[in-house]
Amino acid sequence: MAGTEFGSKLGTSGLAFLPLYKQVEKHVTQLIVEQRWKPGDMLPSEFQLASEFGVSQGTVRKALNTLTDAKILTRKQGLGTFVSKHTGTPALYRFFPLVADGGTPELPMSEVLSLTIEHCSKAVAQELNIKPKAKVVLLKRRRSINGEYCLLEDIYLPYSAFKGIEKEPEIPHTLYHFYQTNFNLTVHKTEDKIKAVVADSSDASLLQIKQGEPLLSFTRLTRSLTDDIIEFRITRCRSDHYHYLVNSD
Repeated sequence: MAGTEFGSKLGTSGLAFLPLYKQVEKHVTQLIVEQRWKPGDMLPSEFQLASEFGVSQGTVRKALNTLTDAKILTRKQGLGTFVSKHTGTPALYRFFPLVADGGTPELPMSEVLSLTIEHCSKAVAQELNIKPKAKVVLLKRRRSINGEYCLLEDIYLPYSAFKGIEKEPEIPHTLYHFYQTNFNLTVHKTEDKIKAVVADSSDASLLQIKQGEPLLSFTRLTRSLTDDIIEFRITRCRSDHYHYLVNSD
């Protein structure tokens, strides 16, 4: 009966053409999105999941391994498999690649400069894949490492996914954990585009550098587990003694 129920769910969601382990992978992901298991929760055993889904343990194991590689799940030796949490741990550093020369990756502190709700421009709407003039959240932040201002961020969020964010008493510096715990939006993928620019008068003043000094500018698109774009970020980084770290792990 479990196998029939599972198969019917997949059939109605258009997944039947996928290999069985991929169907299980996507189904588990969807159950996480629907909060059957929340960040930090332990999943049932492979045996239990196999029985529920009507598939073999090997199929479940392959699906869970793929989700673990994607950092959606975390395996703890001798304990079990858990839904990953975005916290101030090394797993989060993959989303923050700016590193001080000669230093090690660390999460910078942040200062909220402003948070406003506005109607987006055509360019922002195209990046977020929403209608022009739709409501967006614009969060402006300045970030520092060891007391030195190192970057500025303009962060655009679709208001439909972040309703009420303007009423939050505090916006933490670890945004992805905040998205996950307060809005049930787990960051799954990011895509960065990088280019060299020079500091204009506003950026120079906020970063306490000279106008015209070189900066790294990168734009980021952030996708959730459902592959929806939930964030468009424009960042300007100091490049005098900071570098952009790429790690393939």
